[in-house]
Amino acid sequence: MSNKLVLIDGNSIIYRAFFALPLLNNDKGVYTNAVYGFTTMLLRILEEQKPTHMLVAFDAGKTTFRHSTYKEYKGGRQKTPPELSEQFPLVKELLDQFNIKHYQLDQYEADDIIGTLSKHGNEKKWDVSVISGDKDLLQLVSDSVTVNVTKKGISDVEAYTPSYMLEKMEIKPEQIIDLKALMGDSSDNIPGVPGVGEKTATKLLKQFHTLEEVYNHVDDVTGKKLKENLINHKDDAFMSKELATINRDSPIEVTLDDLTYTGFQPHDVSVIFKDLGFQSLLERIGEEGSVEESSEELGEIEFKIIDTVTEDIFTGEDALVIEMLSDSYHKSPIEGIGLVNEQESYFIPTEVAINSEVFKTWAEDFSKKKSVFDAKKTLVGFLKHNIHLKGITFDMLLASYLLNPSENNHDIPAIGHRMGKKAILFDEEVYGKGAKIKVPEQPILADHVVRKATLLADLKIEMEEQLNENEQSALLKELEMPLALILGEVEHYGVQVDINRLEAMGTELRSRLDEIEKSIYEIAGETFNLNSPKQLGPILFEKLKLPVIKKTKTGYSTAADVLEQLENEHEIIPKILLYRQLGKLQSTYIEGLLKVVDKKTSKIHTRFNQALTQTGRLSSIDPNLQNIPIRLEEGRKIRQAFVPSKDDWIMFAADYSQIELRVLAHIANDEKLISAFKNDLDIHTQTAMDVFHVQKDEVTGNMRRQAKAVNFGIVYGISDYGLSQNLGITRKEAKQFIERYFESYPGVKQYMDDVVQEAKHKGYVTTLMNRRRYLPDITSRNFNLRSFAERTAMNTPIQGSAADIIKKAMIDLHEKLLDENLQSRILLQVHDELILEAPKEELESLKEIVPAMMENTVELNVPLKVDFAFGSSWFDAK
Repeated sequence: MSNKLVLIDGNSIIYRAFFALPLLNNDKGVYTNAVYGFTTMLLRILEEQKPTHMLVAFDAGKTTFRHSTYKEYKGGRQKTPPELSEQFPLVKELLDQFNIKHYQLDQYEADDIIGTLSKHGNEKKWDVSVISGDKDLLQLVSDSVTVNVTKKGISDVEAYTPSYMLEKMEIKPEQIIDLKALMGDSSDNIPGVPGVGEKTATKLLKQFHTLEEVYNHVDDVTGKKLKENLINHKDDAFMSKELATINRDSPIEVTLDDLTYTGFQPHDVSVIFKDLGFQSLLERIGEEGSVEESSEELGEIEFKIIDTVTEDIFTGEDALVIEMLSDSYHKSPIEGIGLVNEQESYFIPTEVAINSEVFKTWAEDFSKKKSVFDAKKTLVGFLKHNIHLKGITFDMLLASYLLNPSENNHDIPAIGHRMGKKAILFDEEVYGKGAKIKVPEQPILADHVVRKATLLADLKIEMEEQLNENEQSALLKELEMPLALILGEVEHYGVQVDINRLEAMGTELRSRLDEIEKSIYEIAGETFNLNSPKQLGPILFEKLKLPVIKKTKTGYSTAADVLEQLENEHEIIPKILLYRQLGKLQSTYIEGLLKVVDKKTSKIHTRFNQALTQTGRLSSIDPNLQNIPIRLEEGRKIRQAFVPSKDDWIMFAADYSQIELRVLAHIANDEKLISAFKNDLDIHTQTAMDVFHVQKDEVTGNMRRQAKAVNFGIVYGISDYGLSQNLGITRKEAKQFIERYFESYPGVKQYMDDVVQEAKHKGYVTTLMNRRRYLPDITSRNFNLRSFAERTAMNTPIQGSAADIIKKAMIDLHEKLLDENLQSRILLQVHDELILEAPKEELESLKEIVPAMMENTVELNVPLKVDFAFGSSWFDAK
């Protein structure tokens, strides 16, 4: 088998990926767009090139041996955005998981490493493939070495061989250095000869072949100004040639044998993919979320399978686990119940439990203490059988989440493994996964469920002790657990949907889509498959002659970012973009919601994930009711289909006004911010006045918009690069904005400095209610990892405290509605907003109770403010 050496210019490809893709981040707030782009290209390279040897080369630093020749080399380059620099360590970690060698050499560039290794490969007559976004490497091209240069973005690659270079550029590989010497390179700050561009340089090289020969025959050069520039800038030209020449004999410490590539283990890669949030790439590596098999021998455990529930099996200190084989517990049946206490371990078949008055009486008795795993799921599971579980004193899922907020898996076996108790199999090992999930025979099912209940009983005391040490017992017992029970009732009750209205919207949308489609065909002058990029591309870029922004392997790119750049180029583009937006509304929201409506009750039962985000915010899934689009009018109208469950009832919506900025004012104790909120000033207008140094009546709409971006950007630890992208301004202007903000609000700057120092001292930050977020990289010697941790330290106390406040408000409001004996009930939580339904006759009470409960749930240095509205649907209440 012939050897195939693949050499990747790491810095170049990562830069390309970063600027080709919109800023993306995973659920932990880590920026991932460059890593994602790099990974997709890496997977394609592995699939297509099938390397036997491989290396990714990186620049070691800003200073190289070339700076001793010309200190301005690469001068003028903008500082790398922190959102990008933070991703370099992630790429290297990813390469380690792929078993791909990466290397950097002090004082040398990635080009020099690649140049040296490609020379070694060339000498051995290996097939060498170089991948870069930089045409400087074209000087390496030979019969054995192909240089693949990424064009716009990273998906389109152009392969340069000697013959292709001659055909396309009219020069040979060795002449690239002379080309750079003559024309210079602004990106590397290589001066070259003034007035000499690519065409002139190519013409000179076709005539004289080398830089040396150009100067040997400089008197034969036509054009007075050109000859004059060549003579006056001879030293610059030869220095430029020296700078542009890749050192192919660099003192590298890796050999070709070190680069042997034998492939990767899908499981190892899947772990980092899941951490980064690259779910779409899991299938490409043949992994869909498998877990590591337990290698430990499972010891026998003793338990009884009971067919009749008697009072004597309960002790009042019982660990209870219900088993459901699907996360979608609203539809999934309970397969069995594990019950463990000091006297015995039991497996109770579902039918035995739900048909037992003794079990129901025990389950609904407040005085009978019960430890459970996932109180919300357990509550909902029993509510389906008209059993209202009470007396829960411990929730293992929520305890694990508070103790280990950065962990993704809080299943009982995973918790056990983390705490050194491994005598339990993972669910996939017992039930299978995906389409292969099935209920095993009762002895196997019973053994697994009882083991879970046993582990819950064993670990409860240890977990409670850890919570006490962390001063988080109140957070579990007084916030998360009461909230779990409220959320369970909210989920079980569901929210009413007007199916007829939703279907009518679908009909309206389909009609609108048909009209837009017809209009697009009229403009194009022909019909085609509008949803096919292969058919749309030629219409746009060949027939209508629109400028080509990006190409893919299969043709022209018609991705959203491409079309958005062309929006003002032709009337067809806005119509295509609108067609796609409305199409997504139709498929994802109209059809998607109709699929999950309970046909008997016309209700939707979402699931609130309480143990996911590191900030403590709730998320909503199956379906996500926190994410119904509001930018398009058609999207907002979807909320018209969410209605009260009874006639003569109304929907009532209440949301916190600028809660995160108010929390910031409190935590930072900034006098100016506190004063602005106490005096009920418009905070964005106030910030605009401070940042732009103008009076209130001089604040324009654009000034307020920019001030708003700065306000919220500060909360999220935004950089000058991030702000410049948000506002479409230069990084220099964005930097000045941020500096002026901190001058105006010195307390905020002081808070940010202090919280970073506190995080370095403790290793974590906390919210107002003592939720922790651990930051192991806060003292990292790696600048990029450390800077992300610092930004997280600044943001988490703000965002997390806001999340805690609305959770407490839900509890206070729920209790108040019960105390007042009102029928009104909470239906949904959408981040800073609560949605209720209520009889019309209770409206006046709600107008007083809801704002009072939400505004007074905690005491801050600034007032909390709640706005509310109501109407016959969720849409009308907004």
